[in-house]
Amino acid sequence: MYYVYVLSCSDGNFYTGFTKDLRSRYSEHEKGNVASTKPRLPIKLLFYEAYENKYDALRREKYLKSSKGKTTLRQMLRETIKHLER
Repeated sequence: MYYVYVLSCSDGNFYTGFTKDLRSRYSEHEKGNVASTKPRLPIKLLFYEAYENKYDALRREKYLKSSKGKTTLRQMLRETIKHLER
């Protein structure tokens, strides 16, 4: 399986990524081994989707990183986001 995932970072922003091994990749983020999230620790896994096809997952990641995708993501996770802001 291929995974698209969204992390909540300490700076209040999201990080969207793609991986074949979600547990391992999340562990790398938590340990500070990923340059994009290292200065924004701690992180929290908010959301992920699984795909059988690599290219479907990559297309979804690209969409979620777009302006429209970010808006969609905020609508999908609005209750979670409210909880994070408390």
